[in-house]
Amino acid sequence: MSKLSLELEGDRHLIVRRKFAASPSAVYRAHTDEAIIQKWMLGPPGWTMPKCQCDPKPGGKIRYDWANDEGASFYLTGEFIELIPNQKTVHVERMHLPDPTPDNHVVTEFKADSSGTLMVMQMTMPDAATREAMLASGMENGMEESYVRLEQEISDAQ
Repeated sequence: MSKLSLELEGDRHLIVRRKFAASPSAVYRAHTDEAIIQKWMLGPPGWTMPKCQCDPKPGGKIRYDWANDEGASFYLTGEFIELIPNQKTVHVERMHLPDPTPDNHVVTEFKADSSGTLMVMQMTMPDAATREAMLASGMENGMEESYVRLEQEISDAQ
């Protein structure tokens, strides 16, 4: 059963919630450390991340390249706007499939709770059609599979 929940808000927002049995600092680090990101942010089985660039500072660049066993590939680019260590990241991202998608503004908060961390991610798309296309891509399953790997990475590091 997925620990991930998605909630639609208005026409352009998507709220992702996910609990982790780890501290906010560990979950934050897993979202900002290139070496860790490259191990867990892979989506469904068969995909790898041959290139991972994450410069966690305001104005810092993001680039993640994915490839699968069948020769398919795509990538994401973005820029950080704000970071509050162990608490929050704000960035803008776009997928290149191969053409770039409209910008997605992402605010991710890492909140301590009784069992570890509640991550709350708010994605803001330019319009309802962009949000619907994102949801139709199967992103929910890929995100949850990646977050299961993130939990394992954090567990192995402790």
